[in-house]
Amino acid sequence: MLELAIMGFLAEGPLPGHELRRHVSELTGYTRPVSDGSLYPAINRLAKAGLLERRANPAAGAARYLLRLTEAGHTELRERLRRPADHEITDFTRFFTILAFLSHLPDLAEQHAVLRRRLDFLEEPASFFYDGERPLRAEEVADPYRRGMLLTARAISSTERTWLREVLGEEPPAPSTAHTEDDSPRLEETAS
Repeated sequence: MLELAIMGFLAEGPLPGHELRRHVSELTGYTRPVSDGSLYPAINRLAKAGLLERRANPAAGAARYLLRLTEAGHTELRERLRRPADHEITDFTRFFTILAFLSHLPDLAEQHAVLRRRLDFLEEPASFFYDGERPLRAEEVADPYRRGMLLTARAISSTERTWLREVLGEEPPAPSTAHTEDDSPRLEETAS
C-alpha cells in the first residue's frame, strides 16, 4: 500500500521526498507510521521500474529532488486501483488507501466495481468470535471488552455500508425476521 500511496500522491503533482513522506504519513495516520527506511526504498523500487522519476530541484538547494510520476506510473496506478487484491478490499486501512485515490480511475463504472467488492465483503456475516462456525453477535458475548469490539465494528461497518449503497445508488436491503443487516456485520480482516 505504500507504493500505491506514493503513486497516488505523485499523480496529483510532483513533490519533494520530505513532502511526499508527510502526505503518506498523514494518510496512514497512527496505524502505520512511515519511516524513511521504508519510504525511500519504495521510491527507489518505483524509480527503477520506471514508474517515477527524480529531477533536480535547484530552487530547493543542492542534492534536492522533485519526484514525478511517469506515464507508466499513471498507468500502473490506475491498474492497481482497478484490480485491488482481495486483502486490499478486506483490510480497513488498506481499503482506505485505495479509497483515497480511487478518483484517479477515470471510469465511474470501474470505481463502482471496486466499491461493490467492498460492499459485498461487508455484507457477509462475520465476527471476531465464533460458536463453532456461527459468528457471535455482540449481544451474545459476556466479556465487556469483546462486546465493545463487536459493537464498535458493527457501527463502523453499518455506516460504511450505508455510504457505499448511497454512492452506488442502491437501496438498503429490506429487513427480514431471521436476520437484520446489523445482527452480524462483516468485520475487517487484519493483514500482517
